[in-house]
Amino acid sequence: MNSFDEPVAASYDETAAEMFEPAAVQPCVELLVSLAAGGAALELGIGTGRIALPLAARGVPVHGIDLSEAMLRRLQAKPGAAGIGVTLGDFATATVEGTFAVAYLVFNTIMNLTTQDEQVACFANVARHLEPGGRFVIEVMVPQLQTLPLGQTVQPFIVTPTILGFDEYDVAGQGLVSHHYRLEGEGWRQESTPCRYVWPAELDLMARLAGLDLEDRWADWDRSPFLSTSASHVSVWRKAA
Repeated sequence: MNSFDEPVAASYDETAAEMFEPAAVQPCVELLVSLAAGGAALELGIGTGRIALPLAARGVPVHGIDLSEAMLRRLQAKPGAAGIGVTLGDFATATVEGTFAVAYLVFNTIMNLTTQDEQVACFANVARHLEPGGRFVIEVMVPQLQTLPLGQTVQPFIVTPTILGFDEYDVAGQGLVSHHYRLEGEGWRQESTPCRYVWPAELDLMARLAGLDLEDRWADWDRSPFLSTSASHVSVWRKAA
């Protein structure tokens, strides 16, 4: 399912502006440059190029897959995009020529695959595209179920005078719908994105099924320790050399 249609793509860079700030981008790019080690990178869900463009500017050849034509159009209109290859398709199944030193999924994008089967297929697809010794990196939230009182299903994640955000959990189905409301003029614009939340241990099993082994897990791109209280994690799995 493509949740990033033309209306979403048109305002994506603006509404996610804090994620385009150097403080959010640079630590991610630094780690990916290190893991690529002179090789090429494959971004799943490349979007408008928030990470791909600065990564390519560091000399890493980048190819990206995305299901949204609208997002890819905005990427391709940006300076530096001419050297980035793109494939339109579902990153759980789409194939790209060649192999890569590193593949990556950032900013909770693995959750845009809304079934376990799709997430498992994504790991298998990445494993096919990695060269021996290549690495798969995922940045994703840790489900915040421990903060929900029994029976409660909705959790706010941002509340300001002009932006409201709520995650609606389906605990039995391991589903999540992320609701975003933005004040525009005299009215509110609403977007809802269906997701499937996934636990670190579940991702590790998906990786093992694909022939990848956990190499590192941190709380953030700065390689800070992953703790039981961490709200997110950056995990790295490695394909056997």
